[in-house]
Amino acid sequence: VQLQASGGGLVQAGGSLRLSCAASGRTFSTYRMGWFRQAPGKEREFVAAISWSGDSPYYADSVKGRFTISRDNGKKTVYLQMNSLKPEDTAVYYCATGVGYSADVRPTAYNYWGQGTQVTVSS
Repeated sequence: VQLQASGGGLVQAGGSLRLSCAASGRTFSTYRMGWFRQAPGKEREFVAAISWSGDSPYYADSVKGRFTISRDNGKKTVYLQMNSLKPEDTAVYYCATGVGYSADVRPTAYNYWGQGTQVTVSS
């Protein structure tokens, strides 16, 4: 499975961005999908995840109510809509996928990772 993330950029605080992650290769629809992020000098952290059927999304407390994860299995793409962005959201965002039904917060639950896309939020 190959993942290609896009949609990052520079935005002012309070603004919005939508990240996309296109998958190719094996069957996408039966894989869980997740977004993680890593800020400079910090460890990679969980952001959001979604089950293979698209229900039961799960969010980190820091983004709950501001970010929305969704997926289009026909297009083999997962999205992360980010609203009300804050400077502390600045990071490289990675999409990931793994075999399994349910959303999962653990990086070890994901077998394949994209290359990352930079999100920078200015104050």
